[in-house]
Amino acid sequence: MARNWFAVAVIFCITLLAATAVGQKNDVSGVIGRTFISDQGVPGTLLTDKNIHFGNGISYEVSYGRRFIDIWLASISVEVPFMHDPEVKLNYGQNVVPKSYSAMYLTPSARVNFFPHAAFSPWISGGAGFAHFHESSTLLFGGPNPGAQGTTTSAVQLGLGLDVTFLGPFKLRGEVRDFYTGLPDLNVNSQKHMHNYFAGAGVVWSF
Repeated sequence: MARNWFAVAVIFCITLLAATAVGQKNDVSGVIGRTFISDQGVPGTLLTDKNIHFGNGISYEVSYGRRFIDIWLASISVEVPFMHDPEVKLNYGQNVVPKSYSAMYLTPSARVNFFPHAAFSPWISGGAGFAHFHESSTLLFGGPNPGAQGTTTSAVQLGLGLDVTFLGPFKLRGEVRDFYTGLPDLNVNSQKHMHNYFAGAGVVWSF
């Protein structure tokens, strides 16, 4: 009986130490890539092309993550990805939409890394937060924009990626994320939500 209790105590101590070590696992990443945005249809227009088209701008993302569960084959982290698209250009057949807008996305999420201690660690992520759009003060073909120049909506984030051990605490990261949001103020009665697909690559620093 005493031997059994000793074994339980040893396992408990090892688990506690492992949990403490895992609790100190943090990572910061920087990723650069492009954002691809789904076209938005405008009902009730006589235009041949009834869609608003979005430019595929260069975007960047920074993210902080903290691992709090590690069972060696998989780990769970809380991460806070922040993605910024400095300029999304618009294309439409009438001079009613803004020339462009900028976008920011902040979506606290949970990330599951598979084989987190291996050289190659695929992961999935999901969470929710908000998106903020700043519309241009100028319309597409000139003239002042009569619409809002600042719109905030909800955002849902789903992503997947791969971390590859590179040098010491540094890893290479490739990822694809979908930020599903409301729309900026486009001055037309278009759809209510849109997909913002971000694909990029960068570096992760673990500490």
